[in-house]
Amino acid sequence: MLEEIVKKNYQKGLRECTNEEIYQSLMEMVKGLAEKRVKKEPEKRKLYYISAEFLIGRLMINNLINLGIYDEIKHQLEENGKSLSEIEELEIEPSLGNGGLGRLAACFLDSIASLGLQGDGIGLNYHYGLFKQEFVDNQQTELSNPWIENSNWLIRRENSYDVPCKGFTMKSQLYDIAVTGYDNRVNHLHLFDLDSIDESIVKVGISFDKEDIQRNLTLFLYPDDSDKNGELLRIYQQYFMVCNAAQLIMEECRERGSNLYDLFEYAVIQINDTHPTLIIPELIHRLMKEGIGLEEAITIVSKICVYTNHTILAEALEKWPLSYLKKVVPHLVPIIKILDEKVRDRYKDSHTYIIDSKRRVHMAHIDIHYCYSVNGVAHLHTEILKTNELEAFFRIYPEKFNNKTNGITFRRWLLSCNEPLTEFINGQIGDKYLKDAFELENLLNLKGNVPVLEELLEIKQKSKTALKDYLYKAQGIELNDQSIYDIQIKRLHEYKRQQMNALYIIYKYLEIKKGARPERPITIIFGAKAAPAYILAKDIIHLILCLQELIQNDSEVSPYLKVVMVENYNVTLAEKLIPACDVSEQISLASKEASGTGNMKLMLNGAVTLGTLDGANVEIAQLVGMENIYIFGESSEKVMKHYKKKDYIAKDYYEKDKKIKELVDFIVSDKLLAIGQEENLKRLHRELIEKDWFMTLLDLNEYIEVKEQVFKSYENRISWARKMLVNISKAGYFSSDRTISEYNEDIWQLQM
Repeated sequence: MLEEIVKKNYQKGLRECTNEEIYQSLMEMVKGLAEKRVKKEPEKRKLYYISAEFLIGRLMINNLINLGIYDEIKHQLEENGKSLSEIEELEIEPSLGNGGLGRLAACFLDSIASLGLQGDGIGLNYHYGLFKQEFVDNQQTELSNPWIENSNWLIRRENSYDVPCKGFTMKSQLYDIAVTGYDNRVNHLHLFDLDSIDESIVKVGISFDKEDIQRNLTLFLYPDDSDKNGELLRIYQQYFMVCNAAQLIMEECRERGSNLYDLFEYAVIQINDTHPTLIIPELIHRLMKEGIGLEEAITIVSKICVYTNHTILAEALEKWPLSYLKKVVPHLVPIIKILDEKVRDRYKDSHTYIIDSKRRVHMAHIDIHYCYSVNGVAHLHTEILKTNELEAFFRIYPEKFNNKTNGITFRRWLLSCNEPLTEFINGQIGDKYLKDAFELENLLNLKGNVPVLEELLEIKQKSKTALKDYLYKAQGIELNDQSIYDIQIKRLHEYKRQQMNALYIIYKYLEIKKGARPERPITIIFGAKAAPAYILAKDIIHLILCLQELIQNDSEVSPYLKVVMVENYNVTLAEKLIPACDVSEQISLASKEASGTGNMKLMLNGAVTLGTLDGANVEIAQLVGMENIYIFGESSEKVMKHYKKKDYIAKDYYEKDKKIKELVDFIVSDKLLAIGQEENLKRLHRELIEKDWFMTLLDLNEYIEVKEQVFKSYENRISWARKMLVNISKAGYFSSDRTISEYNEDIWQLQM
């Protein structure tokens, strides 16, 4: 088929085509094959997964694998002197997501299709996504990140809807991206946009006129909301998403036979975090316009919507001033007030009200009251929600709360990005695990097989060398592939504690300067973006980049320690970093990380976790055993007690512990001030001493101690390989296929 498309488009054979021509033809072929797999006779009940972000990554290889033609195409290209991996590099990654929330949504769509469930994603078609990260003078700078070229995965549809806002109405345009399931059906990711969007209004970096809604609405994911116009723009974005979603859902359900009174029999809406919350009052509003009474409309919608909570951080639960909603969607405000009044009539605890005393609307409260299911994303996370953060709601609705531990599309994170490991697993246990990830546990039978363990070490070494070659070619970064690769890749946030890793780097730097050289060189790699308005997060990046420069230019230290912060971390980079990782840094403050999914991808690829008992680390530890993971830090129970009693005083740790003081003070040492910006470094230094809200200094000494143990353990290569094997074998539990099966059995109840 590929040969035919090439001849039709370019009147020549594969061998004579450029890589660009082959890429265009492959995309055309994949789109055609995907459309043929869309079921023409839909089932009655359908899932609509609404999310502000879908971090889908490059799609070509994943689609070829899921369509079952990857080996055939690769072989065909090789026969014609072409390289599929080189052709893949031409693909621009869609800028539709940021971190774990968006990557999870992408994984879920893959598994929904792979399990044969009828379910589509709904989001926005961001032209520039979050931003493209560049480092200038050891600081993060933000640039627009265009990805929508003449040739892309988007399919323009006929669907278009009116979106009424105060003073004007927008006309939407729907685009689809096919979601190919592994050896199964094809669903869609529906992305709404405006034809009036004007990319030219972005002038310097990522700055633009936030008030020109019809020209800016879908330019950026999470536009800066540090001012009123930014907050209003966020509300416009969220309403645009759910208004279109509501109309699409009602239209499709009617086509499948719904009379709207029975809408809950035809649709289930998964609200992914609080961003899509306005779907609840919007659906009520639209049902009332169809002649359905208010009370019945509320009842219908409450049987349709379900909510996933992704955070324990109170500040991340969205609260919009009621006055802002009046400026954007005044027609929804009376409904929101009625929803709040119904809550106040039933419950006296003001913590559960939708509109608080400051006239702010709590989006999560709408979700909890008017959805029929509320789930957390890891066992620890769900328990904290029930016993602490959302305790008042759990007392009211114990039957609604449930846990659905996150998962990953393990096929992508093996087949697509780690072919040598995939071949190794297939050779040892066959390929049944590709449909049932729990089959990976058969690898445990090889724990005592030394030649097999040695082969596993060789595979890891190949991945490390591949990363070395890639980073040198892509970013000019030189790595020592004989060193230990210690990797922390995730969104930059204080609770994820990249700053603690930076303090370890300072510790190791000073130790080497004193003559205590490590047995093997260590390379510590970061990948992270900081939100443009998150000043302290950007200060942490600045510190890491200053340390990178300091160590690189110190001939005493650089042979033994290297610090690397990759630029513009995204899925494409993750697919290179994850197979090469030796030590997986999962060091968030216990009780703060809802789940994490990077931890799952890294263990699947044979990395050993160094982390706190936080999020899904708890379940990883239970599965692999404490001998195959490295745990440190205060427990979540003790951390929460510290917050409750307000008895954690960072300054006490700083003043009473000479070692901690030395490490923290190095941030403002002459050596670093000669490289970095005084304002940034002094602000971070002051923050760690005077506040340290996420208790970096609480766990610092134990972190250093355990990390040193990790590096010593690494030298027993066969023992380390055994830890790798156990982690790979137990990663099957974290398949998103398992997660989605649980969602469907317990919540969605779609036809399999």
